[in-house]
Amino acid sequence: MQANSSVMVLVSCGQHPLSGRARRAESDAKALELALKLEEGLGEAPAVIFAGDPDSLAIREYLGMGVKQLDVLKVSQDADASLALADHVSARKPNIVMCGARAERGESSGMVPYLVAQSLSATVVPDVVDVLTQTETHAEVLQALSGGQRRRLRITLPAVLLASGAAPEPRQSAFTKARDGIVNVLQVAAHKDELAQTWQWQVAKKKPKRVKTVAASASGRDRFLAATAAPASSGGQVMNNPSPQDAAEAILVLLKKEGVI
Repeated sequence: MQANSSVMVLVSCGQHPLSGRARRAESDAKALELALKLEEGLGEAPAVIFAGDPDSLAIREYLGMGVKQLDVLKVSQDADASLALADHVSARKPNIVMCGARAERGESSGMVPYLVAQSLSATVVPDVVDVLTQTETHAEVLQALSGGQRRRLRITLPAVLLASGAAPEPRQSAFTKARDGIVNVLQVAAHKDELAQTWQWQVAKKKPKRVKTVAASASGRDRFLAATAAPASSGGQVMNNPSPQDAAEAILVLLKKEGVI
């Protein structure tokens, strides 16, 4: 088994959108890429945890990214993997946990990072594109905002960081590294998901996209922009480093405007 590490990465089995073939999950691979870059500064290899089938093809793809060993929490398909992950993380107590926002198969609810953070009493930071610095108690991360903007955050550890879709692309998986990597299979307590057994699964149907109407005499460029361009946001307010009082008042004004309170 891997020794305790201050950085832990939770990975899952992904699914190719066209063929349905099992593969590494792209968002989890981006989280692992961030951890491997952080390793260069810390000199400490991240602990990589996979919950599921030890024979999954995705495991070797993660090892091929340069991970020397990977821990697999052996859970059955009808078990609740989030509970096994939460128990394991709370026992290891890492400073930073990295993962993708949601899985590519199964429920894909996006709740796993928050359940893990709850067990660790940790802060959750979504849309992370880079980890700038890390100390024993704090870390500085770069968060992606809408419109290509970035925000630097200083957070208290422990923290669960969710890799953004705008994070750097993960490196390719090398065959030799994937073959030589070590897989440690850990037996964990089974938490059967009774509720999921009553569900009926079906293929999701893609809903048509509503496009902006344009005049019949409009040019081809205008019709193209109406179909592809995102609507410009309006009515927002940008607050740079506001005081807690100013931020609370701004939130209160917005809630009253929207009729929430």
